Amino acid sequence: MDSSYTARDIQVLEGLEAVRRRPGMYIGSTDQRGLHHLVYEIVYNSVDEAMAGHCQRIEVSILSDGSVRVSDDGRGIPIDVHPTTGLSALETVMTKLHAGAKFSGNVYKVAGGLHGVGASVVNALSAWLRVEVIREGKRYCQEYRQGLPTGPLEMGGEAQGSGTITCFRADPKIFPKIDYDFEALAERFREIAFLNKGLEIYFHDERSRRELTFYFEGGIASFVRRLNKNRGPLHQPPIYIASTVNGTMVEMALQYNDSYTETVFSFANCVNTVDGGSHLTGFRSALTRILNDYARKNRLLKEDQANLSGEDVREGLTAVISVKLPEPQFEGQTKGKLGNAEVKSQVETVVAEGLATYLEEHPSEARRLIEKCLTAARAREAARKARELIIKRSSLESTLPGKLADCAEKDPRRSELYLVEGDSAGGSAKQGRDRRFQAILPLRGKILNVEKAAAERMLSHEEIRALITALGVGPNDQLDLAKLRYHRVIIMTDADVDGAHIRTLLLTFFFRYMPELINAGHLYIAQPPLYCIQAAKKQYWVYSEEEKEALLKRLGDDQKVAIQRYKGLGEMSPEQLWETTMDPSNRTLLRVEVKDAVKAAETFQTLMGSEVPPRKAFIQAHARSANLDV
Repeated sequence: MDSSYTARDIQVLEGLEAVRRRPGMYIGSTDQRGLHHLVYEIVYNSVDEAMAGHCQRIEVSILSDGSVRVSDDGRGIPIDVHPTTGLSALETVMTKLHAGAKFSGNVYKVAGGLHGVGASVVNALSAWLRVEVIREGKRYCQEYRQGLPTGPLEMGGEAQGSGTITCFRADPKIFPKIDYDFEALAERFREIAFLNKGLEIYFHDERSRRELTFYFEGGIASFVRRLNKNRGPLHQPPIYIASTVNGTMVEMALQYNDSYTETVFSFANCVNTVDGGSHLTGFRSALTRILNDYARKNRLLKEDQANLSGEDVREGLTAVISVKLPEPQFEGQTKGKLGNAEVKSQVETVVAEGLATYLEEHPSEARRLIEKCLTAARAREAARKARELIIKRSSLESTLPGKLADCAEKDPRRSELYLVEGDSAGGSAKQGRDRRFQAILPLRGKILNVEKAAAERMLSHEEIRALITALGVGPNDQLDLAKLRYHRVIIMTDADVDGAHIRTLLLTFFFRYMPELINAGHLYIAQPPLYCIQAAKKQYWVYSEEEKEALLKRLGDDQKVAIQRYKGLGEMSPEQLWETTMDPSNRTLLRVEVKDAVKAAETFQTLMGSEVPPRKAFIQAHARSANLDV
């Protein structure tokens, strides 16, 4: 190999070539999530027009050939010649990275697509793209192939109104599978409509002939009502506060319910800031301070009582905080966290003033909320004592749960913990595992449903205490990932209804009390086989009904086919369990990810919450598609 290294070895990628060469840098991945990101980037441009007050309706269609069309009734992308590029403004926006009207702040005071790479990136990653612009009574259009224009901007004649129509087909050379998820896209469009009250979004899928229209006059107050629809609200309607401070528009809606969980979502310029940021910090600070001030002033908190903590005032809280600001500072292109320091004080000011006024004007509701917080404080103190006891015990090697079969490896990065259903399966797993790096924790029966239990009850549950002790980290504020004893935590349950229920109970616990463990990629689900099929002296492990049918069809008329159905892990020998489910060279593990926190929270509340009718409706709606074992 030539060891020389000269200027000739330096590649310069021109225009959009860098996007096609490294798409993951711009859209995160080339799987379905990245595919959806293309749609969102075009829709965000239309939403920016709506936030600027120039767009009332957005239409999104998935066409039968797999292409996508997005249209709006905004002002339309300009088509006059750009003074720097010498191209039309439309071609400049579609072919130049970091070209857009969102940097100067003159055209868009607030915008979600801040980086100016959205439209050009979609163009670069599309097999073809066509843009139509309606402006000043004329229709203009231009087409592109893999980001390059196929011809000049053309005028197509007279037209009424104004707006932009973008139609594109994702390039199969970039995306291995072009398959849009109607439900996932619909959830995002619903969210956008909530965040922009008065904006109508029509979504149509030609493939399945499904269509939905989203329009919410109540905005984020309607959003909170929807999040609480399966819970018992403590007051009606949700508290809604809105104001503008130094050019930053702040909106907040909150409503307490009778649950024990906190459901708070934050947005900046319609972007879901899943990692929070300065706006969320400001909201939490104002909430804690104002509720304490009110409780002290009205003697609901006695002089010798400690202040309510942030944890106390957020128990049973559902809230949405949305800010729209001129120059948002996001962490990276994924925009997971808002970094503008000044936003903290702006949000804190708006929320504090609005919440203080509400409490003074609604004394009965205020008393109810403070009583809820005081109950949470008493429970927190009981939970603290229980948690400290667990942590104290877990700090000593000798006090690890007796049922835990630990591994020899002490490096968490090389260690994994299997959470196994029942003693029978636990016995097989202990015998079949690789003791060097695999630990086994059998769980007796079904753990507590934490969706319907307070923290102190959760911490007093024997199986959960054993789990926390084995992991080496506590829930919520005690979750220090540096102390996590295993970097792979694997849920392994039977392939039947009871196993599915136990798996859901465990997922609920991790989602509500250890979300950081999920976000860090440490939680997995094992995939045990459903069948063992023997034919012609060969043995086949089959993991789904579809796989079984395909195998039987492939085996044809073999008369010596034997099919064994495995419902429980304990039915397999230790050797079989190792070979099919635990051997790293053969096994299949599903990593647990939260792609849509709003949808996930709603689903857990529906499935595991106190309200029966929503759960019944969910089961009836999904019964045909469910994998039932009866």
